Amino acid sequence: MKKLRVGVLYGGRSGEHEVSLASAAAVFANLDRGRYEAVPIRIEKDGRWVLAERAPTATSAAEVIGQARSEGLRHRGGREVLLAPRPGDETLLAIDRRDDTMRVTEMHLDVIFPVLHGPYGEDGTVQGLLELANVPYVGAGVLASSVAMDKAVSKVIFEARKLPVSPYEVVLRGEWLSNRDAVASYLVRRLGFPVFVKPVNLGSSVGISKARDRATLEAAMDLAAEFDRKVIVEAAVPEAREIEVAVLGNDSPEASLPGEIIPSREFYDYEAKYLDEGSRAIVPADLKASEREAIRKLAVDAFRALDCSGMARVDFLLSGTTGEVYINEANTIPGFTTISMYSKMWEASGVPYPALLDRLITLALERHAEKQQLRTSV
Repeated sequence: MKKLRVGVLYGGRSGEHEVSLASAAAVFANLDRGRYEAVPIRIEKDGRWVLAERAPTATSAAEVIGQARSEGLRHRGGREVLLAPRPGDETLLAIDRRDDTMRVTEMHLDVIFPVLHGPYGEDGTVQGLLELANVPYVGAGVLASSVAMDKAVSKVIFEARKLPVSPYEVVLRGEWLSNRDAVASYLVRRLGFPVFVKPVNLGSSVGISKARDRATLEAAMDLAAEFDRKVIVEAAVPEAREIEVAVLGNDSPEASLPGEIIPSREFYDYEAKYLDEGSRAIVPADLKASEREAIRKLAVDAFRALDCSGMARVDFLLSGTTGEVYINEANTIPGFTTISMYSKMWEASGVPYPALLDRLITLALERHAEKQQLRTSV
């Protein structure tokens, strides 16, 4: 059987570049070499696409950062590549620049597996380019990717579908910088304390703070505004337990067993996720049967509300005082190492990591084939 040529797209321009390299390393290590030919395509922090000389091997963000510091690497080796933004057999154009000449080599890919986290990768931008190229790709489409990345818009959709979210407010960066006293006063009146302050369009808990008073609120707003033009402020859920569910599928999505995060810090920030060793994941989560099934149903409801496909991890906050469950957010390209929650929850649900990769690639090809049946003219 002919091998499928899978382009694994990783790195990116976002603050989650290192997390992406760790996720990609796990994908490369677990793709069935008997079925797939894996092609490493790295997006540098400056946005250049490179056909990497070798696939990444570091399996954690901390290890990626450590390698970069010890080796002093800014740009690793590889040929520059461009994705042809039109249908055709030549998916990638590899460019060799020598002296005053330029040589272009064409490469066909059967499917692309984006392992990009955050802006310029998980937010619909790359997905739009892949749609123009008419190449199958793993994961959500343009709309679901962009809406899920925008925590403010996704909450509006959840509310419209009557799915539970905690009280929140959205503040524009310009509004905060020009009228911070009035904005802070309004947030205190509206939400009280404590609150969580987050950049709207970012993942991996980058730029997130917990504020307990006016001073820490203002500092948190300043930090979040460094990362995005929109900031979301959410009322803290009392004695919150962080519950996550992995969802897999296209039109008939399935939910995994839920997992629970026990952070090493007060909440699950970037350091607790990727740099500390004290955070723990409990899979499956210790929940009553009724709680487990209710949360799994909510995960599928959220997946469908955003029109996701392929995969998503839906995160919840379960109040330890009231028992109420709130949807926190959905991630269309969650952390994807073998010890990430998405893969661990499917492992506990009977789908090991290599089989999970197979399922995702199959779903991508099925969705693409279905789209090819649509009419493009009247």
